[in-house]
Amino acid sequence: MILIKNGRLVDPLSKRDEVVDIVIEKDKIKEIGKNLNPDGFEYIIDATGCVVAPGLIDIHVHFRDPGFTYKEDIFSGAKAAAKGGFTTVVCMANTKPVVDNEETLKYILDKGKESDINVLQVSTVTKGLKGKELVDFDEMFKAGAVGFSDDGIPIKHTKLVYEAMKKAKELNVPISLHEENPVFIKKAGVNNGKVSKELGLEGGATSLAENIMVSRDVMIALETGAKVNIQHISSKEAVKTVKFAKSLGANVYAEASPHHFTLNEEAVLKHGSLAKMNPPLRTEEDRLAIIEGLKDDTIEIIATDHAPHSKEEKENEFTKCPSGITGLETSLGLGIKTLVNGGHLDLMHLLEKMTINPAKLYNLDRGYIKEGSFADIVIFNPDEKWEVKDFESKATNTPFIGEVLDGKIKYTICEGKVVAFPAPPAASWTKSVPQNQ
Repeated sequence: MILIKNGRLVDPLSKRDEVVDIVIEKDKIKEIGKNLNPDGFEYIIDATGCVVAPGLIDIHVHFRDPGFTYKEDIFSGAKAAAKGGFTTVVCMANTKPVVDNEETLKYILDKGKESDINVLQVSTVTKGLKGKELVDFDEMFKAGAVGFSDDGIPIKHTKLVYEAMKKAKELNVPISLHEENPVFIKKAGVNNGKVSKELGLEGGATSLAENIMVSRDVMIALETGAKVNIQHISSKEAVKTVKFAKSLGANVYAEASPHHFTLNEEAVLKHGSLAKMNPPLRTEEDRLAIIEGLKDDTIEIIATDHAPHSKEEKENEFTKCPSGITGLETSLGLGIKTLVNGGHLDLMHLLEKMTINPAKLYNLDRGYIKEGSFADIVIFNPDEKWEVKDFESKATNTPFIGEVLDGKIKYTICEGKVVAFPAPPAASWTKSVPQNQ
């Protein structure tokens, strides 16, 4: 058994925020109390000065497996997630082959079971990501898909989106949508504005490309009653549109990525292709609107869109290199530095968007800490600073290399097993805790 002593429990489900001891037996939390007797425990963690929170949940990651494992694979992605404090992730379906069939889905889920964390998988919405024909929703759901998404590729066929949402509603699963109409994008990965002009990338990616599709899809969501997730929201107009749809009663969620609430389009001038992503970093006004959306819960979820690429790919000329950055290992640190220490959210509110809210969207019995629940836990010191420099991911394509962030993670525990131990042991920690091999 493991005893966590003197940690500040911050649980967004119960809103509990107090210093307690926690007993872990096998894969579950056995007891939560104060001043528990440490005798008889094999391993003890002194969490004095640290926050003990539910293991983080990321509903938007790309582990590139199968097909692109030189960028990332399920095991390396899981290790990156664990180092970042995540105990559950939901993988997107744009692999090779794509996840539109039971065989590929089974491969990922089986391999995920061998990893350090809970690796879940969505199915594509359309066969082959071609946007022309729906997958067999019943078959893929029965085989273990937790939701449906063509992430990376917008679905232009309106009637098809309507039919997909009706089916998702019937199965009570989310449908997550990448909202960029390519008709309004001349140069992907950079906002259409002063920075794209300065770089000679005429056209860029307009916010109109996002706003049109968000407007369409939230209205279809309202009509069908489906649970719809607007992925990596990036424009101020899209935030307002989601807020309006919610006021009408639409069951719409929105997720924001840490890079969109931390950086604006100016980062492309400094970091080049390391700041290229879809949708792009937009204006400072857009960034601040995203923060406001997080504050008033228009945006309920923080998700990384972890998108690893090789160094060689990212070193290509801007218009030829792929979009996307890694995010699992920096997400919590950016949230604490930008949102909590920036005075926008308190720690409870931040963790709500990284634990219980994503769990609710995907109908997961995770994201909280109470007696009898799975022992999915992250322990971190919110006041300790750390430098972004070493990675468990195969990829290092992030504009945050060298940045000093807040919130040093000490332990990540998944179902009672220590799966990440990023910090060296402190002298006060009684015994070294066995890590999941």
